[in-house]
Amino acid sequence: MPNQVLTIEPQNELKFKVDFSGLFEQGYTTYMRLINPSSETVLFKIKTTAPKKYCVRPNSGMLEPNSKVEIAITPQPVYVDPNEKHKHKFMVQSVIAPEGKNNNIDQVWKEISPDQLMDYKLKCVFETPRGTNLNDSGDNAAQNEVTKKRVAVADEAKATLKEDVEGLIQNEAKRRKDDEHTGPLSAKTTTLPKSENVENDLQKASLEVIHLREEESKLRQENLQLKEELLRLHQSAGGDGRVARPHSYGPEKQAQVPSLPLVAAAVVMALIGIVIGKFFM
Repeated sequence: MPNQVLTIEPQNELKFKVDFSGLFEQGYTTYMRLINPSSETVLFKIKTTAPKKYCVRPNSGMLEPNSKVEIAITPQPVYVDPNEKHKHKFMVQSVIAPEGKNNNIDQVWKEISPDQLMDYKLKCVFETPRGTNLNDSGDNAAQNEVTKKRVAVADEAKATLKEDVEGLIQNEAKRRKDDEHTGPLSAKTTTLPKSENVENDLQKASLEVIHLREEESKLRQENLQLKEELLRLHQSAGGDGRVARPHSYGPEKQAQVPSLPLVAAAVVMALIGIVIGKFFM
């Protein structure tokens, strides 16, 4: 197997950030740089032992002579299994591009002989927020210590909550006992204001009744006065009608007097007409 012609940065390991639980930090991307210092065109591929946990862009390509490319490696939002943390590795495969076949890179990778491949491997290192290495055995002890502290804080909070609840229960029981002893006195004190309120309400109601009766008597008097006024108006209206009747029928009698001569003249004219008609016949 020939030596790797590409210059790879970093040379030995790729660093990734994880929290204490082993979850990859979201939005964090590690970069790997490939440099082609030769005078040949080189094809490359990026492979990993955990392809479902990393996104590699670009994962393959072609490098012209004296050119370079940056590879972005972004971890997925998944956990790193402590038993598999040493198995996460990346490998850069490269090969000198055959002359005249640069247009079909996929076909070149299929036809290339394994003896012509140049491999280069890098291991993965997982860093926690404290700057320690999750791959180190000492970090497990630190992680366990943090877990113990969290458990202790949780237990203390539970104990405090339990004490508070028990105190509330005791206070409630004591209050109920006090209410049982002081119940009759409190009932007396509460009924007295109620009786006073009832008496006040009765007095107000009696005053309202008296006021309503006075209003009713006033309305009755006003009603009688209105009836008397109506009776007077009817009487005055009846006298005026009898006086006005001769004036209303007077013109009709005067119009009937000249109607008799007109009828007689009409009869005479009719008779004259009949006589003249017989004479000419």
